[in-house]
Parts: sequence; structure tokens; C-alpha cells
Amino acid sequence: MTEPIFTNDAIIFGLLMISLGFVFYTESIKSGFWPKFYKIVPGLFMAYFIPAIFTTAGIISPKWETINSVGEVLQGESQLYYVSSRFLLPASLVLMTLSIDLKAIFNLGSKALIMFFTGTIGIVIGGPIAILLISIFSPETVGGADFDAVWRGLSTLAGSWIGGGANQTAMLEIYKYNPAKYGGMVFVDIVVANIWMAILLIGIGKKDKIDKWLGADTSAIEELKEKVSAFAKKTKRNPSLTDLMIMLAIAFGTVGFGHFASTFLSSFFKGLVAGIESDTWRNIFTFLGSGFFWLISISTIIAIILSFTKAKNYEGAGASKIGSVFIYILVATIGMKMDLAMIFDNLGLIVIGLVWMTIHAGLLILVAKLIKAPYFFLAVGSQANVGGAASAPIVAQAFHPSLATVGVLLAVFGYAIGTVGAILCTILMELSATV
Repeated sequence: MTEPIFTNDAIIFGLLMISLGFVFYTESIKSGFWPKFYKIVPGLFMAYFIPAIFTTAGIISPKWETINSVGEVLQGESQLYYVSSRFLLPASLVLMTLSIDLKAIFNLGSKALIMFFTGTIGIVIGGPIAILLISIFSPETVGGADFDAVWRGLSTLAGSWIGGGANQTAMLEIYKYNPAKYGGMVFVDIVVANIWMAILLIGIGKKDKIDKWLGADTSAIEELKEKVSAFAKKTKRNPSLTDLMIMLAIAFGTVGFGHFASTFLSSFFKGLVAGIESDTWRNIFTFLGSGFFWLISISTIIAIILSFTKAKNYEGAGASKIGSVFIYILVATIGMKMDLAMIFDNLGLIVIGLVWMTIHAGLLILVAKLIKAPYFFLAVGSQANVGGAASAPIVAQAFHPSLATVGVLLAVFGYAIGTVGAILCTILMELSATV
């Protein structure tokens, strides 16, 4: 929270764009060190990691504290992630979904859902198993009494890692974890979830080897990618200024409508959910009061509808490429939230989170091996749980822009089951903590 060198968002944005430019420039070099480097480390990971280095070095920061001339402590916060997630993310989803072949997505089969639910089960059982394992070596780490009990705090992680922010808040309300200690759980959420996302991004660079080891059949995914690529080639043209302006009008017009409609829908459902007498059912449906949930859902639905119109021809003018630009900016702002030094600030809780995520990952790998599911389904099924609507399309589009919609659809489903799954996980964690 100490004040970084740069706090002006205009300067920070400039640094992030320079880092993205550096990544794309070095990726384009065809000889020497860089081709060998990017065979091991994918560019998308570097787009995430370089801003994390800037934050760790104190050059930039998502949040900070400063003291004014009269000695008052003031808090500052960058708005770049908010702008990227609320404006650029839904706009990118619109542009990358315009050319989607919905029938081909459904032809991907049941393995996508199986891996998604495997990821959910991995989170549900991972929490209690992590508590049991850590209690053997460090019982005080998983201890605490009443509203300071660690299992209550971990319930918020379960809500976040199965659903999203709304589900996380719901779990805080249900189990009444000490608000003064809640920041520690948010810290674990950020560190562990980002470490896992980084691992998944690195894995994308080795997806062919991983798929071969899994014995996966990637024909349905390749068919979808080929259909979109063939359509883009068929409609390809040099975009005119009119094309660019119309694409931006479609994207941000949809985002604007999404914000407009989500305001009314979230307010309506907040009131509706607040009227539910049962505390349990009220918190299960808390996600319906999330404006972000409705924004992503509405933007995606409109984009899918537009994919059945002539608007899909804008893929030939580079719609998905513009969408990818927005996604990379979002990746950079997510990387900016990661301070690598934080890993050492609360090792006990971090270890719980890492063990928990390892169980989640291990179960995904086991099931993927058994059913011969492609790495794409493993990575996106995981991020649809752990990362939600902000991260799942990032990982999905790293395989191919046409696949971003798969990540969004699964992530939206994660919101719906997030609180129920987290409650089940918390019941098991409470039992594990009191054994």
C-alpha cells in the first residue's frame, strides 16, 4: 500500500502499453534469443508478468497510501482494471463473438461441461483436504474461534473460486467472518489465483505436447477454429475507417446498452432477492444482484444474436483482432494487481491456498487424462471457476479468438452455482477444522 513512483493512470497506462508493445515486438523477431524464449514462455504470460514486475518493484500499484501536507493518510487506487473489465472486456467479447458458429460450439460435446464441474468439485473438496493436511504440521494456521475461525474466512475463497465477487461477498455475509481479517483472505485469493492463471498461460505454449500426453481428441476444437478462420479468410478485406468506426460502434454500443440494462436488472433482482425470507436461499441468489454478471451476460447474448446477422462479416475486417487488443490490455491490468512480494507476507494462508489449488489442478489433470479431454477444456474449465468472467475468456482466446465465448458461457454458469458449491465446501471445511 506504499505510494509507488507513478500514480497517474495516464502514465501507468502508457507503461502498460509499452510493455505490451515490447512483448509483441520481441515475439515478431524470427531469429536469435527471442524465438527460443517464446517457445517456452507464451507472449500472453509476458503481457501479464511484466506489469506484475512493475508493481513488485514499486513503479506502479493498483492501490496505495500517501500522506498529505497536514499529515492525513489518503488512499489512492488505479481505475485501469475497472475500466478494462467494465468496458474493454465486454467490448472484446462482442467483437470476438460476432463470427462465432454456435452450432460448432455445441459440437464441442460434453467434455467442456465435465471439466468445468470437475474444477468445481476440485474446489469443493480441495478446501477441507487442505485444512486437514495443514493441521497436521501447523494447527494454529487453520485454527481460530467463533467469527475469527479460519474456515469462515476460507469460505469466501470458495465463493470466489467457484463463482466470483458476488458469491464471495455472499459467503462473507453467510458466515460472518471477522471483517478486520477479511483483507488477508482477499490477499490469498489474488496471489494464489494469479499464480495458477500464470501456470495455465505457460501451459498454453506447450498445449500440443500436453494434448498428446492426455491422448486428447482436439478435432472438434480444430473444426471450430478452422470454420472461423475460413470465414475470416472468405470475408477478409482491408478495413476502411468506416469499418473501424462501425465495429467500435457495435462493440461499445452493446457495452453501453449492457450497462444501461444491467443497472435496472441488478436493482430489480437485488430487491427481489432481499425479499426472500430464507437467509440461505437469499445468499444463493445474491449473484443476480451483480451488475457485472448482467453486463457480461447481456453483452454476450447480444453478440450471439449479432452472429446470425450480416454483422458477422466484420470478422473479415479484423473484429477479433481489435477484440484481442482489448483482451491484452485487460491482461496487463490484471498483472498489475499482482505484487510478487506479497507471497511472503502471510505464508500460512498462502500455503493453504496453494495446497487447495493443487488439489483442484490434480483432479482436473486426472479427469482430463481419464476422458482424454484437451488441455483447452482443462484450462478454461478451471478458469471459469477460479477466474470467472474476467479471466476465462482471456485463457480461452489464447487458444483462438473464436473460443473466447466458451470461456464466458462457462464462467456465467459458475456464477449461478457459486454460492451453493461454496456452502457445501464450507460445511466440509468446518468439519475438517473441528476433527
